[in-house]
Amino acid sequence: MSEHQPFSQVLRRATAAAHERAHHSGYMDALLGGRLALDDYATLVVQYRHVYGALEDGADRLGDHPVVGGFAVDALRRRDAIAADLAFLRGPRGADDLAPLPATARYAARIRAMVDEWPGGWVAHHYTRYLGDLAGGQAVRGLLRRTYGITGDGARFYDFAALGPVPPFRAHYRALLDAAGLEAWDGVERARIADEACHAFELNIAMLAELAGTVPPEHLAA
Repeated sequence: MSEHQPFSQVLRRATAAAHERAHHSGYMDALLGGRLALDDYATLVVQYRHVYGALEDGADRLGDHPVVGGFAVDALRRRDAIAADLAFLRGPRGADDLAPLPATARYAARIRAMVDEWPGGWVAHHYTRYLGDLAGGQAVRGLLRRTYGITGDGARFYDFAALGPVPPFRAHYRALLDAAGLEAWDGVERARIADEACHAFELNIAMLAELAGTVPPEHLAA
């Protein structure tokens, strides 16, 4: 891994192939193609409840960490938005069906293990989720508006207005990665974090594959 390239660029290149595979999973293709029932989307939001719960419990614990604490930005937190979306999407029965899929449980457990054992690994998972939400996730927000007429409750997960303009924040986030990669993480640590970010995408891909198994097959076909 180059000592001279900004770590944010290294991380983006290292995860590019896995990111593309996640984006073009059968479930995501069907969702972005508008072929899923709204309740199928709600099942994804249930999975997010567990993944982001693990991430944000980590933010609570690591907010004062001298290296990774800067990533624990309150305006990124999605837990309250997820709760509001599920209340809208699932109504009164929403609280009765919040168990994770097995792949989701493994995903959340991996994040929690990183919080306990390796803060740099938590950053790898934080990066893959939140920067993705600020970029490709906005396509899902547009889909919810166009296909289902949802713009408020039901789509709050993708509303990052509290951050202010997104491009400056993304630049700030990349600067945090670059500074840590230059000042705190040596080449071995940067390589480990890049590998963990790739693993995070694989866990996400496994979750999406299990989600596809909950959807009628005819909805998955283009």
